[in-house]
Amino acid sequence: MFDLKGNGRLNRRSLLAAAAMALVAGCTVVPKAPQPGPPPAPTPPPSQSELPVDKDRHSIALLVPMTGANAGVGQAIANAANMALLDTAAKNLRVTTYDTSANPAEAARRAVTDGNQLILGPLLADDIPAVSGIAKAAKVPVISFSNDEQAANRDVLIMGNLPGQSVTRTVQYARSQGISTFGALVPRGDYGDRTSAALLQAVRASGGSVIALEPYERSAASIASAAQRVKTKGGFDALLIADSGSLSVRAATAFKGAAKTPGVKILGTELWSGERDVNASAALAGAWYSTVSDQRFAQFSKSYRARFGTQPFRIATLGYDAVLLTLRVARDWKPGTRFPVDTLRDTKAFPGGFLGVDGAFRFTRGGLIERALEVREVGAGTMKVVSPAPVKFGE
Repeated sequence: MFDLKGNGRLNRRSLLAAAAMALVAGCTVVPKAPQPGPPPAPTPPPSQSELPVDKDRHSIALLVPMTGANAGVGQAIANAANMALLDTAAKNLRVTTYDTSANPAEAARRAVTDGNQLILGPLLADDIPAVSGIAKAAKVPVISFSNDEQAANRDVLIMGNLPGQSVTRTVQYARSQGISTFGALVPRGDYGDRTSAALLQAVRASGGSVIALEPYERSAASIASAAQRVKTKGGFDALLIADSGSLSVRAATAFKGAAKTPGVKILGTELWSGERDVNASAALAGAWYSTVSDQRFAQFSKSYRARFGTQPFRIATLGYDAVLLTLRVARDWKPGTRFPVDTLRDTKAFPGGFLGVDGAFRFTRGGLIERALEVREVGAGTMKVVSPAPVKFGE
């Protein structure tokens, strides 16, 4: 069963209307001595839950934007979650969707009131504090689709793809190929901070060194200028460009045919996955980047189009894999009891991790997702895998 909840404001309005209709007020008028009438009949209390009690299935809440600017992504995640239920013919799980667009805290309150024992979502990092505050008070764990590492804690697990893991995987592969010195172009802001921190840590841990690191604003002019500055410094074997395909192409163009930086290997991040500009650009030919495997995504995409008539957002797989994860845990989870969130952090309980559309994954004790990533090499209009992702952890 896949329930779709409406907008929180509409529900509040309907509840107020119902309460108003239920009020019964009256008074009795005596000609000579007016007396107060009988007290109004008590207003019937609102139902504590809009969902029927279900003792045979686990109740799971999916919190995503279903209206507004991010409605398309939220709908795709909800569709994918529904697909997972259909594909597995799950009889022990009920997923109910709540719209976070207008008021994520209200969506969380309704999810908790409806008796859900696990919250999948929210999608946006900015919504996590509001949702987690409500969920924590009710002792309901949260598995967010965000990639905000700082939001992870005992009660909130982060399932979104983490840029730092992509950088670390690429650096490890580059070191195995004899590259020891690195430069980087990183955008100002949280994403740049995380990628640069991951680069420094991975390079130092592997015995390499970072020679130059240039920040920039996320614009074509700024990244082109930063590319010229880092090229002038030189002295590195590989250059990480931590941005989207189009901006990375602009930066990489400065290094093609440059006499001062011959043979510089260009490196990218998970942001390059699925971007046409990457494979179409001669400037990025030979570049390496790491991301989740697309081995199962083609079949997922085909099935999604057949059911919903549109191409899914790449991030939609998070909804599918989150439901698969829940079903796996549900084998030993008694309906009506609290979700055993601690088992997700227990590597002994699931030594090989979990398998989803995006490959193998597991959670650290700190609540961050850890994914098995592959390394890709950009070709002339093509892409090839030069280091496959492990099928499971421990390989």
